[in-house]
Amino acid sequence: MDIWQLGIFCKVVERGGFSKASKVVNLTQPTVSSHVRELERHFGCKLIDRLARRAVPTQAGELLYAYARKLILLRDEMETAMAEFQGKIRGCLKIGGSTIPGGYILPGLIGGFKQQYPGVSIALNVSDTNQIIRKIGSAEIEFGIVGAKTAKAGIVQKKLIKDQMKVIVPSDHKWKKRKTVNLDVLLKEPFIIREEGSGTLKSIALGFAQKGSRLEDLNVVAEMGSTEAVIQAIKGRLGISVLSPIAVAEELQIGTLKALSIKTMDLTRYFYLTLHQHRSQSPLGKAFIAYLSQALAADPSAA
Repeated sequence: MDIWQLGIFCKVVERGGFSKASKVVNLTQPTVSSHVRELERHFGCKLIDRLARRAVPTQAGELLYAYARKLILLRDEMETAMAEFQGKIRGCLKIGGSTIPGGYILPGLIGGFKQQYPGVSIALNVSDTNQIIRKIGSAEIEFGIVGAKTAKAGIVQKKLIKDQMKVIVPSDHKWKKRKTVNLDVLLKEPFIIREEGSGTLKSIALGFAQKGSRLEDLNVVAEMGSTEAVIQAIKGRLGISVLSPIAVAEELQIGTLKALSIKTMDLTRYFYLTLHQHRSQSPLGKAFIAYLSQALAADPSAA
C-alpha cells in the first residue's frame, strides 16, 4: 500500500465509479481496479461495492476514505512546507466556494494569485454552503468561502465579503421603473427559489423572518439547483428572485436585468472564510488567505 493507491481509491469514491476515476488519474480502468484490489488484499476486506453503474464504498471503505483524505491533505501540506522552506510557494491547494463565491468571486482571485505564484495549483470545488462545510469537516478541502453562517461543531468562520442581495427582475418587467418594492407585493409575484442548503436561500429566509414572514408565504413557481439556472429562468420570464448583484453584474450593466430593494427589509449578508478549528493550515493555504485579504482590502470591487 502507498499513498498513490490511496489517492486512486479516493477518486473512485468521489467520482462514484472506476471509469470516471480513471479519466481523472490518467490511468486505464483495469489499472484503477487493480490498485483497489491491492488495497482490499492489504486490509483483508472489501472496500468498494459495485451497485448498478455506481461504485459505492462499504463501511470499511468509508472508514478508509476518511483516513486517506487526511493523509493526502497532510502530504500536500508537507510538500508545500518543504517548498516554502526553500523560499518557494508550491503545491496544490484544495478549497471550496458556495455558488456565488465559487462561481463569481474566487476564479478571478485565483488567477491573480497564480500570477504571483505560478508554481502552485488550486483545485476549486463549487457546491452549496452545506456541502462545502461538510467537505471542510471531512478534510476533502482545506477551507472555503460560503454565504451563510453555521453552528456546526469544529467550524470557525470570519466575515470576508459584504453583499447586499436584491430583487432581480427582467428589464421589461412591470417594476422596471421602480427602485424598491413592498414585501406584500413581492409575495404575490411568481418567485423562483434556490434549493435547500443554499446560502442565498438561508439569507432570504432570515430577512423574511425579521419581518414576520416565511418562505412559504412566497408564490413559488420553481426551485432551481444553481444561481445560473435562476438567472436563466428570470430571463425566460418564469418569475423573479432575490439574488446577489455579484451574480448578475454583467446583466445589470448591459440592461437585460434590473435590481430592486425591498422596502424596510435589510438583505445584507456576508461571505465567510470558513475553516476547521482543529486543523492546521498549510503554508500555501495561509499564503492564499493573506492574498485574499489584501486583494479585497485594496479593491473591494474585486468581489
